[in-house]
Amino acid sequence: MPTRLLFVRHGESVHSVEGFVGGPRACRGLTERGREQARAVARRLASELDLTPPAAVYSSTLRRATETAAAIAAALGVRSEPDCRLCTWHVPDYADGLTHAELRAHGVAGGGVFRPFERDGETWAELVVRGSRAVLDIAERHEGATAVIIGHSETVEMSFHALGLLPLYRSFDLAVAPGSVTEWRTDGAPTAWPPPRWTLTRFNHAGV
Repeated sequence: MPTRLLFVRHGESVHSVEGFVGGPRACRGLTERGREQARAVARRLASELDLTPPAAVYSSTLRRATETAAAIAAALGVRSEPDCRLCTWHVPDYADGLTHAELRAHGVAGGGVFRPFERDGETWAELVVRGSRAVLDIAERHEGATAVIIGHSETVEMSFHALGLLPLYRSFDLAVAPGSVTEWRTDGAPTAWPPPRWTLTRFNHAGV
C-alpha cells in the first residue's frame, strides 16, 4: 500500500479577510465562509476515504487550522492531533495582531531564505526545516497508510521541498486556495536514503 499524505489548507480565516497577522493570540479562527469550506472538504474526504480510512489527522495549532481540523476529524471518525511544527510563520510576540502595513515597518534588509523578513522573525529555511521534519515523522509513523495534515498555504508550499525535493528558493510561486486538498503518494519507505520518489497526485483541489 502506498503512503498517502493529504494536505488541507484551512478555510477562509478572519485574519486573512481583515488583513492582520494571525499568530497564536490574535487568530480569531474561521469566517462563516471558512466554516462552510471546512465542512465541505470534510464531506468530500469522508466520501473519498470511506474504503481507505485515514490513520490519523494532524493540524497546526493555530485556531483557523484546528477549527478546520475539527470538522474533518469528526467526519472521518478520528481524533485530530495538533503539532506546532505544522504552523505557518512563527511570528515574534510584537507582531501578533499587527496589520500588514504595521508589520512592514519592522522589515529586515535582505530578508528572504536565510534571513527573516521582519525583525526577530523566522526565516523561510527555518519554516521549511521544522515543517519538513514534522511531515516526514508523520509519513514514517503511518507508512503504507493515509494521513491528513491540516495547515496553511506555507504548509502546502513546504511539502514541495520536503517531498518534491525542490530547492529552498523556487523559481515560481504557488497559489493555495482555502479549503483545498493537495496529495502526495509514495510506494517507497518515507525515510529511506536516498529519499523515495513521491508523486504529486493533485494540487489545490478546492470544492467551494
